[in-house]
Amino acid sequence: MSFVTRRLVALSIAVILFAVAGSSAIAEKKYDTGATDTEIKIGNIMPYSGPASAWSAIGRTEAAYFRKINAEGGINGRKISFISYDDAYSPPKAVAIGWQPNYQNEARIYAKYILRERPNARIAVLYQNDDYGKDYLKGLKDGLGDRAASMIVGEDAYDLSETTIDSHVVKMKSLKADVFVDITGPKFAAQAIRKAAEIGWKPLHFLNIVSTSIGAVIQPAGFENAQGIISVAYLMDPLDPQWKNDPGMKAFDEFLAKDFPEGNRADALVVSGFNVAQTLVQVLKQCGDDLTRENVMKQAANLKDFRTTNLLPGITINTSPIDFVPIKQVQLRRFTGETWELFGPVLSSEIGG
Repeated sequence: MSFVTRRLVALSIAVILFAVAGSSAIAEKKYDTGATDTEIKIGNIMPYSGPASAWSAIGRTEAAYFRKINAEGGINGRKISFISYDDAYSPPKAVAIGWQPNYQNEARIYAKYILRERPNARIAVLYQNDDYGKDYLKGLKDGLGDRAASMIVGEDAYDLSETTIDSHVVKMKSLKADVFVDITGPKFAAQAIRKAAEIGWKPLHFLNIVSTSIGAVIQPAGFENAQGIISVAYLMDPLDPQWKNDPGMKAFDEFLAKDFPEGNRADALVVSGFNVAQTLVQVLKQCGDDLTRENVMKQAANLKDFRTTNLLPGITINTSPIDFVPIKQVQLRRFTGETWELFGPVLSSEIGG
């Protein structure tokens, strides 16, 4: 995974920072620096400022979830102290972490779809000029195989320092591309969707999963401009009516009403943070009274068919000592009307479907 791939989701077992431990723990309890009989400190980084600040919704949701857990008595009697710092989306301030499916494998799924549905496509790729964007681009090329060179008619990179990517989208259209692979963060994804509509460019549009939030991207871009966009999903979309009576979605709605009323239900990043936090809580529960770093990592690598409340049906979290990627399955979806509609079977993102 790339640097951005690993750090995007904001919370990982690998960056748990425990508070100073008391020296009087009874024999059967094991602590490294940071855990006590009453507290576990969790360290976190998040882009609360900078060009990727839309993703900060994940950190705010996690904080609210941990407050909920504390109000319910904590984990094995210990309260969580959540310390979250702003990394401003700056690599020197960040730590490599990860939870969601691998970006390269996601792009391979798009490549397979294109080969099947648009074998004569002229593909234009717009990507962020860093490891995040380059990971997606590599996955797309790997998925297209020996046809990549002939099918990809343009690759254009933008820098985070740019205020708009309108000129890049205009360039994509000028290449007479009929497939647009859009590897952009939330701010620029909204711009790309709007600009494509403004200039009358109507390619088959693939949008990377990190920028598919209806509240943060699609709504600002205009529902009418986003029709037919294809992406993938592994979590239920709160705006999809099919989940209205799902127990997991009811739990999410209860969390918003009681514990996080300021949370935007239309923002998929909120439901993401809700589920990421649940995964960490499960790991800490499995640790019991052995809160050494060694055991935390052992339990993080020992999640078996675990389901957070909003994973799509058929998707489970599994890790092992040689496999630290929690989620490896996704499902294709298409934006229709004012919501995402799932289609096709659950796919393994490890092999590109």
